[in-house]
Amino acid sequence: MNWRSLLFVPATAERFIAKAHTRGADAIILDLEDSIPPSEKGAARAALVGAVPRVTQAGAAVVVRINQPLSLSVPDIAAAVGPGVAALMLTKVLGPDHVRLLSDAVTERELACGMAMGSTRFLALVETVSALPWMAAIAAADPRMAAMGIGGEDLATELGAAPTADGLYVWAAQCIAACRTAGIVPMGSLGSLSNLDDLEGYRAGLRRARALGFAAASCIHPAHVPIINEEYGATEEELDRARRLVAAFEMALSQGSGAVAFEGRMIDLPIVQRARRLLIRAEGWRTSATSPPDDQQTQR
Repeated sequence: MNWRSLLFVPATAERFIAKAHTRGADAIILDLEDSIPPSEKGAARAALVGAVPRVTQAGAAVVVRINQPLSLSVPDIAAAVGPGVAALMLTKVLGPDHVRLLSDAVTERELACGMAMGSTRFLALVETVSALPWMAAIAAADPRMAAMGIGGEDLATELGAAPTADGLYVWAAQCIAACRTAGIVPMGSLGSLSNLDDLEGYRAGLRRARALGFAAASCIHPAHVPIINEEYGATEEELDRARRLVAAFEMALSQGSGAVAFEGRMIDLPIVQRARRLLIRAEGWRTSATSPPDDQQTQR
């Protein structure tokens, strides 16, 4: 999963869906959960068929956020799994058995649709205190797992904490460690998703989160998309430097040297590995321009 930015759009919000492909997000999250009232869940599922091809027309991937109760998640899966949907976002994950149960349901749906088994990936959200001890097991629970994050607002509420960098720092660090151990992407930011008046504060939270190890983030407003792409992405200058660094290291190895001087600094394998990881991730980033934001503000 090479995505930087994932933009939430309610599955029934026509005016937001119409512009979603212009926002520059690497993925669009069509939401069936918090932004959809209980009376509209059926309509939201039915809307997916038309929404998926529209939000993908500029190259963004599609994720569908499903509800947690089985009475809702089973029909959500039946409506969401199909060609064009890259992943499901699993909410309020209880533990590894919960992930595997949903994976079985997705497998049945994939086979019914004639899809390759395992083609639908999972992005899991740990949003409850009871799930915190299970983060490592959740991250490694199933081959479908592609990314995991903590649900800041919900988790902070249960903890009696503020959804701030300090309030969530410990759990964010544990989430990153669990993801890296399992070989999946740590997804998240340090700060509130809903702060629309302080974009520089939002950027500072992303910068701190990336320094900690997060590699992708979701957002609820298009104004956040370019900030995520910048902070979790790289400039052409940074990519060019990474290419030259890797080339210098490989040249030194071919000459039998393990110590490499590059632009006035000594580099070793961990530095080279970070450069290689950056270049691999950059291959999947979208390059389309982001249109100016309007007054879109989805409800989470």
